[in-house]
Amino acid sequence: MKVLVTDNVCPLAIDVFKNAGIQVDVKPTLAEDELAKVIPEYDGFVVRSATKVTKKILDSAKKLKVIGRAGVGVDNIDIPAATDKKVAVMNTPLGNMNAAAEHTVAMMFALARHIHHAHAHLRAGGWERKKYVGVELRGKTLGIVGLGKIGKRVAEFAAGIGMNIIAYDPLVKESNGVKIADFNEVIQKSDFITVHVPLNDKTKYMINEEQFGMMRKGVRIINVARGGVINEEALYNAITSGKVAGAAIDVWENEPPHSSKLLTLDQVLSIPHLGASTKEAQENVAIDVAEQMVVFLKEGKKINVINKV
Repeated sequence: MKVLVTDNVCPLAIDVFKNAGIQVDVKPTLAEDELAKVIPEYDGFVVRSATKVTKKILDSAKKLKVIGRAGVGVDNIDIPAATDKKVAVMNTPLGNMNAAAEHTVAMMFALARHIHHAHAHLRAGGWERKKYVGVELRGKTLGIVGLGKIGKRVAEFAAGIGMNIIAYDPLVKESNGVKIADFNEVIQKSDFITVHVPLNDKTKYMINEEQFGMMRKGVRIINVARGGVINEEALYNAITSGKVAGAAIDVWENEPPHSSKLLTLDQVLSIPHLGASTKEAQENVAIDVAEQMVVFLKEGKKINVINKV
């Protein structure tokens, strides 16, 4: 059996495959045409977010049995095409959970206290302390959209800070220490709003002009989930109008986001998709996906398979 790895995956994953007697080929991220040429010889395929697994690639995959996503989001994989080809798609929902939650809270702190701007200001020779008066998180209302594993972890951290937590998730009816509310209530009553949902047809632009119109003046937005959940044009307009006080954005509709108007705004803390970028998270998701794929390829056991095959 052979497995192809195209994205930057921790080498520990390679060791897991080799120790199981599975051949591994590690190639740099390949273009669609190149992948379509090489994929026919592989039984397994490991990706992160850089590689786009398209229908064209899957149509060329003669032996492929499983695609392993070292991470949570699978919007870079054509799930219907994989299902049609009877290719299992699995992710690793726990490996980077803590890293993403910590990153969310770190960005919220930085946004509230202007840490990024104050740092640049001092490095440039400034000392205007009054310019960077911030707000405290204690006593503020945090709205969480999506109360899955990462959203719940964020809620735990926020509770420790002393924030009031309100959340929307159609699949969650109750959660300790968190008030479950409908989407509009979360949007209307929150001082900070963070999203933790996958990108799909239901969540695409779920925060748009209409939602910004309902928000409190001075609200702050955090997105460590997926680009496209928040409409960037609508966010830009909400910030420039004064409705939104600031935003911390880690994920972008187009990556890299060099043409995004949000990058021109001082109110936006802009980060290059670092939610899962910790040493621990990279090791965890790599080992998890490799172990899951080995069990699937050798025993047929499905772990964290997200499609019906």
